[in-house]
Amino acid sequence: MIRAIFVYGNYNGKNETPVFDLYIGVNVWLTVELASAIYDVIYVPLTDFIEVCLVNTGNGIPYISALEIRHLDNFIYQTDGEALANIRRYDIGSTTKSVVRYPDDVYDRYWGLFQYDDNWIPITTDSTIYSQSTDNAYNIPDVVLKTAVKTQNASIPLNFSWYPPDSLSKCYVYFHFAEIEKLEAGQQRKLKINLNGEHYLTESIKLDYLNPQTIVQNDPPISGERLHFSIYAAEGTKLPPILNAVETAVLKELPNKPTATDDVEAIMEIKERYRVTKNWQGDPRVPSEFSWDGLNCSDKSPPRIISLNLSSSNLTGVIATSFSNLKALQSLDLSYNDLTGSLPEFLAQLQNLNTLNLSGNKLTGSVPEVFQKMSRDGKLVSSFGKNPDLCLSDPCNRKKRKVFVIPVIASSIAAVLVLLFIFSALAIYRMKRHGGSSLFCTVNKSSIKSQNQQYSYSEVVSITNNFKTIIGEGGFGKVYLGKLKDETQVAVKLLSTSSYQGYKEFQAEAQLLMIVHHRNLVSLVGFCDEGEEKALIYEYMANGNLHQHLSVTNTNVLTWNERLHIAVNAAHGLEYLHNGCKLHIIHRDLKPSNILLNEHMQAKIADFGLSRAFATERDSHVSTRPVGTLGYLDPEFQASRNFNKKSDVYSFGIILFKLITGRPAILRGPVRNNHILDWLIL
Repeated sequence: MIRAIFVYGNYNGKNETPVFDLYIGVNVWLTVELASAIYDVIYVPLTDFIEVCLVNTGNGIPYISALEIRHLDNFIYQTDGEALANIRRYDIGSTTKSVVRYPDDVYDRYWGLFQYDDNWIPITTDSTIYSQSTDNAYNIPDVVLKTAVKTQNASIPLNFSWYPPDSLSKCYVYFHFAEIEKLEAGQQRKLKINLNGEHYLTESIKLDYLNPQTIVQNDPPISGERLHFSIYAAEGTKLPPILNAVETAVLKELPNKPTATDDVEAIMEIKERYRVTKNWQGDPRVPSEFSWDGLNCSDKSPPRIISLNLSSSNLTGVIATSFSNLKALQSLDLSYNDLTGSLPEFLAQLQNLNTLNLSGNKLTGSVPEVFQKMSRDGKLVSSFGKNPDLCLSDPCNRKKRKVFVIPVIASSIAAVLVLLFIFSALAIYRMKRHGGSSLFCTVNKSSIKSQNQQYSYSEVVSITNNFKTIIGEGGFGKVYLGKLKDETQVAVKLLSTSSYQGYKEFQAEAQLLMIVHHRNLVSLVGFCDEGEEKALIYEYMANGNLHQHLSVTNTNVLTWNERLHIAVNAAHGLEYLHNGCKLHIIHRDLKPSNILLNEHMQAKIADFGLSRAFATERDSHVSTRPVGTLGYLDPEFQASRNFNKKSDVYSFGIILFKLITGRPAILRGPVRNNHILDWLIL
C-alpha cells in the first residue's frame, strides 16, 4: 500500500491550489486537485523499486507533503496485476471521532467514521476479538471490530450504498463481520447479501462469536452507477443483521508496461557514469509524452531501447561496458564528446547494431578488424573520423606497433623491477624491525607466481565473453562467469560506476587478497585496473553460496554431514583471518551468501577484502560506515559502532543456527521482525 499525502499551505503565496497528475510507475494514478487529501493505492510492483512521479500539467508546480509505503499480506486485496485505488474504509458503529490507524492497525490503514442511519442500533463489546488466532489475514483492528450496528429486528435489512467514479469502474467491496453479542445457547446469526436487488452471494454467512470474517466478491468485480447492498437475516433466523466495518476500492488498470529492466539498469549506469544532464527522469519511454531526449524505444512489451543519441553531451572517459547491456540497440551516436581509450570490441557484440558514430572524440589505438569487416559486409554504417590518435587502417596499425610497443614493454619491465625493489626493501626493513617475524600472512609463493596477475580491460571482456553470463551481484556490482585461456573457469567481479564502494575499497581488496591465502578463503586469480574500469578475478565456485543451498526453494537439501563440514571449513577460514597473520583481518559482513562452495562442496569465505586490517593487537576498529547485514550484525556493534573479532564470531554463530534449523536469520512481519534468537529463546 502506497500512501501520498498532500496539504497545500499556500507555499507559493498564490493562494491557489495546484492541479497536477500523480503517476505510479509509468501509469496515471490520479489527478491531485484538493487542498488537503490523502490517497492510498494497493499495488504489486514489477521491479525491486517503486517510482511515484508528480507531473506538471501546466496548472501549478506539483508538491507533496508525505509519501509512505506499507507492506501487506499477499493473500488480501487481490489486484490481478493491476492496482486498487479510490480506497475508503469505514469503522461502522464507532462513537469516537478519531481515525483508527497504526498501532491499532498493523497495516496502518486509515479507518474513518461512518454516518449511519438513525434507525440503526449501535452495539459494542469489551471482549477480545480472536483476530490473531484465525486465518483471516486482513487483520482488521480489534477496536474496529468491537463496534457494529444492527437493525431493529430480523425483518429489516441493513442497507449500504456506494457511488463509484463511473458506471464502468470495476469495483470491490469488503464487508468485515464479527459477532460481538453474547447469544443464547443454540443461537447463531446468519446473513444474506443482495446487490441491487439480486443475490450478491449464493450462500448465507454464519457468524461465530468474536471470530472475524471478511466477505468479498473477487470474480468478477462489480460495477454500476450505484451499488446498493442489502444485508438481511437469512431464512430461519430471528437475529437482525449486523455490520462491523466496510472497505470500498476501484480496480485501477495499468496499461503501460515499463521499459525492460536490463535496459533501465544500463541506461541509469550510463547516466550516472557520465553525469548526463539531460532531463532523464522516470521511465525512459513510457508514458510517451515524457520519453527521454535522445532515446527511442521499440513498441514491444516490454519496450526495449533501440536508439541512443548522446552526441555533444560532454561525455568523458572510456566507453563504458554499460552500452553493451543495451542488447536491442540498433543505433548509437556518441560523436563529438571527449571519450578516450581504445575502441572496445564489445560494441560489435550488439547483434542489432547497424549504425555507430564515434567521430569527434579522443579515441586511441586502431579500429578493430571486426568493425572493418562489419562495414565491408554492409552490416554496420560506422563513423570514426576526427579522432586524431585513432588508426583507421591496418598499415597504420602495424606501423604504430613497431614504434610504440618496444618502449611500453621496456618501461613496464622497469616499473616492475622498481616495485620489486621497493617491496623487497620494505620486507627486509619490517623483518629487522620486528625481530625477523613477518607482518604478512603465510603464503604459498609458487601459487602466487602463477596467479595474481593484472589483466587489461580488453582481456576481461574476452574472458567473460562480452559479459555474457551474470552469476551474482554484490556491493561492487555484477559478477560474471569467465574462462581463462587455459579453460579455467573464473568469477569476474566488475566495479559498477553506481557502486557505493569506490577506488579506495577496490585497491584495498586487491592488495589484501594478494597476501592472504588459505584453503578456506576464496583465492584471487587476478585483477584489472585500467582507468575507470576495475575488476577482480576470483576462482570459480561451482556450487554457488550457502544461502542458495539453505533456501526453501532448493530441492537438493544439504545432508547433516555436509552441513557439519561446511561449518568446520568456514570456521577454519575465519580463524585464519583472525589469527593466521599478525595483520588481523575482521570480515565485517559474514553471512551465508559470503560462504561459497566449490565442486567438492568445500566451503570458502568470500568478500573479506573490504574488511579493515589492523596492525595493532587491540583488534578493534571504529567504523564510520556500517557494513554487516541485518540479522547477522552484532548488536554490540549497532550500539558502539565498534567492529572486532567477536562481531565476526557472533555472525558465525547465527550462520550455525541457520545451518542447524534451516530458519532465516530474520523473519519479516507486518509489525516487527522476528530474529532467529527470539525463536530459539521461545
